Amino acid sequence: MPQVLVAECKQESSSFNPLLSRYEDFAVAVGGEILARHRGVKSEMAGALNVFGSRPDVQVVPTFSARSITSGGELDAAGFDRIAREFLDAIRTAPAVDGVYFALHGAMAAENEHDTEGYLLVETRKILGERIPIVLSLDLHGILTDRMLAASDAITMYHTYPHVDFYETGQRAARLLLGILTGEIRPVTAAVTVPALVRGDELITATGLLGGIIRHAQTIEASPGGIAAGMFIGNPFTDVPGLCSRSLVTTDGDAPRAEREAVRLAEQLWGVRERLQASLTPLDEAARIAMATQGTVILTDAADATSSGAPGDSNAILRVLVSSGYAKRALIPIVDPPAVQAAFAAGVGNIVRTLLGGALDPKRHQPLPITARVQMLSDGRFKSESHGDDWNAGPTAVLAADGITLIVTSRAVSLYDRSLFLAHGQDPARFDAVVVKSPHCQERFFKAWAAAHVNVDAPGATSANLKSLGHTRCARPIFRLDASVEFQPRVKVFSRTGR
Repeated sequence: MPQVLVAECKQESSSFNPLLSRYEDFAVAVGGEILARHRGVKSEMAGALNVFGSRPDVQVVPTFSARSITSGGELDAAGFDRIAREFLDAIRTAPAVDGVYFALHGAMAAENEHDTEGYLLVETRKILGERIPIVLSLDLHGILTDRMLAASDAITMYHTYPHVDFYETGQRAARLLLGILTGEIRPVTAAVTVPALVRGDELITATGLLGGIIRHAQTIEASPGGIAAGMFIGNPFTDVPGLCSRSLVTTDGDAPRAEREAVRLAEQLWGVRERLQASLTPLDEAARIAMATQGTVILTDAADATSSGAPGDSNAILRVLVSSGYAKRALIPIVDPPAVQAAFAAGVGNIVRTLLGGALDPKRHQPLPITARVQMLSDGRFKSESHGDDWNAGPTAVLAADGITLIVTSRAVSLYDRSLFLAHGQDPARFDAVVVKSPHCQERFFKAWAAAHVNVDAPGATSANLKSLGHTRCARPIFRLDASVEFQPRVKVFSRTGR
């Protein structure tokens, strides 16, 4: 009976968030707790467990899981040291296994380690040796390093953005690993680095240019001898030496084909790089559009996207709406622990006078004085409407200030759906303007029914105005940060066949 070890470690980091993440920002589980955590949700691990569980001849060995509550700043050194130690100790003390599945992210960074996934893989190899196959699943926003490729046998990645194929990606990884274990698959992988950082609506895989590239990758996967393929577009906010875009193609023993296809995917991305950029609207113009439009206007503040690693404390859009005399109904989320404390002290139904915004990133956002009525107080615990995970925003207050409803949380949660709003009794469709702190959401959540959608050029740790961020670690030159960038495809091939 094959024994398959499973583990996960996931966070997406923004190097431009001044607030470091800590160990306490991760939900940690060990052993059988991992199986319980993923029961009934649509995560990568759940998808892999579904495949393994359908095989009575496979025994799963759950070891360690550390999943960040949401994206955030780089993990502090103490936090990474502890997570890495617990992750590796769990592998070290596990029974002998035949194969390994890891659910990782790819854009996690720590204060003392810029390639956290690569580190964990290399150290795992030291424990398990070179002969045990390791298969990963990664986010397409992952930063794929040579160290990760050299230490693993094969990799699957999301094919959708916004991401809706978590479960399927895990299933693909599990099937791939089982194919390696039975000897049916002998993977060889080719990767091509593309010196480009991309953002914008053309990355939406259902409708944008990136989707065409991904569909080509899916065609490769579905073809005889095609094992895995995709395009990593990196996370521009994880400023690490390996930051770039990268094509990946894995075939069943056919290195020349893997090389050709990887070059082709890379050239496709490079050819449309100029169009893979966000179109941004200045703050004042965004406020004017919100005032003039009939129906709900979605004001996208991707610069403060908590799912991309921003702290969530921006009040930039709130400030411009107030200063513009906005008199309609608006719904705005914001992270501000002191404001929440003030609301709890005031109590439901009472008036609170406090400062709002800039509690975590004061260099970018100056606190704004507000007077509001406390409508609701909660513990901030709720279910994600996207995949059913438990989310925890910490103590949370709903405040009403002259037609503007503010959902103020003590900690950041992902805002790529309506979960936070609905959990606190606020239906976005009942407002004239809704601030959404995510670059893209599934269309049904907002875009399908809203009257207008505005990508706002606001300051923040995850701004699509990439030149405003101040990269210092990534390899240069790189498009869009530099004016003159050349691209000559160079293929690297990785194979553990004959290990």
